[in-house]
Amino acid sequence: MKTKLIAPSLLSADFGNLQRDIEMLNNSQADWFHVDVMDGRFVPNISFGFPVMKTVQQHAKKFVDVHLMIVEPEKYVEEFIELGADLVSVHYEACVHLHRTINLIQSKGAKAGVVLNPATPVLMLEDIIADVDLVLLMSVNPGFGGQKFIENTYKKISETKDLILSNNSTALIQIDGGVNLDNASKLFEAGADVLVAGNAVFSSGDPERTIELLKF
Repeated sequence: MKTKLIAPSLLSADFGNLQRDIEMLNNSQADWFHVDVMDGRFVPNISFGFPVMKTVQQHAKKFVDVHLMIVEPEKYVEEFIELGADLVSVHYEACVHLHRTINLIQSKGAKAGVVLNPATPVLMLEDIIADVDLVLLMSVNPGFGGQKFIENTYKKISETKDLILSNNSTALIQIDGGVNLDNASKLFEAGADVLVAGNAVFSSGDPERTIELLKF
C-alpha cells in the first residue's frame, strides 16, 4: 500500500502556544512531527535546539522526525535521540563522513535520513542509499519557511525512486519546502512518501482540516 504521510513542521507553530499546537497535531491526522534545527552556519537562519526539543518530547505522542540543518551534526545526534527523536536526518552537504554518521544514528536506536539541497544531484546518494531509512529532498533552499516550491523536485523524486529500487533500498522519500494543497497530491503521485508542511498547516484557519486534505 502506498505511503502518504504528513509531517507538519513545528518551525511554523506558535511558540507562545507550543504545547497547544503540539496537542492539536496529536489530535489531527498528522503522522509525524517535523522538527527543523538550524544553526545559522549551515543555513542563514537560527531556529531552536534542545530546550524546545524537550517540550516536544514531553507532549508529542507521534513519531518525531528531526531535520538537522547544522554543521558537524554528528556531535549532536545522540542528544536529539535521547530527547525523543525517532528519526534524525542530516545533510549530505554537511557530513564529511556521512556513512559513519548514518551508522551512529542507527546504532542509537533511531532511523537515519539523508538530506539533499536543491542543487545537489541525486546520484550523490548511490553509495549510501541502501543504508538509509529516508531521503529528504529539499524543494526550497533551506533556512526559511514560506519559500516558493522548486519545480525540478518532481524530476528528483523520480530519480530517487529509481535509485531506491535499483539498490533494493527500503528508504522513504520525504519532501520539504513549499508543500501545500495545490501540489501535495502531485508529489504523492510522483513517488513521495512523506510531505513536510509548515505554513500550509499553521497559517490555515483550520489546521486539522488542512492536514486531512493534504493526505488525499
